[in-house]
Amino acid sequence: MTRPPRLEALDGSPEAARRLTPVDRLWYAAYGSNMHLDRLTCYLTGGRPHGGLRTYPGCRDPRRPVRTTPVMLPGLLYFATESQVWTGGRAFYDPGLAPADDRPGRPGAYELPARAYLLTLSQFSDIAAQEMYREPGGDLDLTEALTHGRARIGPGRYETLVCAGLLDGYPVLTFTAPWSSQVITVNPPSAAYLRHIAAGIVASHGWSALRAATYLAGCPGAEGHWTAAEIAALLTDPPDPP
Repeated sequence: MTRPPRLEALDGSPEAARRLTPVDRLWYAAYGSNMHLDRLTCYLTGGRPHGGLRTYPGCRDPRRPVRTTPVMLPGLLYFATESQVWTGGRAFYDPGLAPADDRPGRPGAYELPARAYLLTLSQFSDIAAQEMYREPGGDLDLTEALTHGRARIGPGRYETLVCAGLLDGYPVLTFTAPWSSQVITVNPPSAAYLRHIAAGIVASHGWSALRAATYLAGCPGAEGHWTAAEIAALLTDPPDPP
């Protein structure tokens, strides 16, 4: 099993943000299907992920990540809305539900496994654009996210940036929805989507298929609709035709 490195807390001061900018490289912390490198590659080089319904144009810079590492993010993974790529619920990150919350007994209530990729700013910006079904283009301004830990760059479901801290001197960023998991109606994810997420957890964190499946089966949206055994079977059964 791979032990995730500990993230350094974000300073949160304008001076600290200025020291980090301009951002050349950053860690993109993927917590959904992008944990699976094959799926992320479709965002980088273009293409259609296995089991998905959409073809992506790719990034301006199609190179593979310089490095990749497992990380644990404080908060909760949940599934909501309806994916046009996978059908079923999308994965979202609620950083507001962190270890201080008293929610014993729920897998993933305190932290969630993610896979961090060391990318350029343009790659991260283009992945974020493609998540919103837009053509890749300009670079994001990360100043507010680096200063306050969060920045809403638009009203869309993946247009809220979250900076979870620093790793090896680079900021660790991801994107999620602007709402809380406590106010949104959850929606169970599809089998193809869960397969990518579970495979990404196993590959990056070294968890067993059953451990990854148990974690996902306890996340809001999947809980009560998918069992750990059913999710684990997705990793061993033959995949559906593309």
